[in-house]
Amino acid sequence: MDGHLPEIYRAFRERFPGIAEANDALGQATRGAGPLDERTGRLIRLGIAIGARSEGAVKASVRKALDQGIDPDELRHVAMLAVTTAGFPTAIAGLDWIEEVLASRTG
Repeated sequence: MDGHLPEIYRAFRERFPGIAEANDALGQATRGAGPLDERTGRLIRLGIAIGARSEGAVKASVRKALDQGIDPDELRHVAMLAVTTAGFPTAIAGLDWIEEVLASRTG
C-alpha cells in the first residue's frame, strides 16, 4: 500500500475492508464510465481536489499524476485554473500542496 497514505486512512481500510473495497470498485467504475482517458481524468480529479481544499486528495493526485508522467507545469496550471472558479486562496493552497509533493520528489 502507498507509504504516503495517512494513518487514519490505513486504519479505516483495515477496520472496514468491505467499505474500502466497495469504494475502490466505485472508483474503477467511475473511471470507466465515459470517454475521458486516464490522463485527463487525473487532471480533472486534481482540479476537484483543489476546489474541495482537500490536501490529502491533492497530494495523492499529484503523486499519481507524476507516476503517470504528467508534467509538473501541467499540475501547476490546474491550480491556476482554479483561481477564477474556486478563488485565489483555494488555488494558492492547491499550488502549495502541489509544490510540497514536487519538492519531496526532487530532493
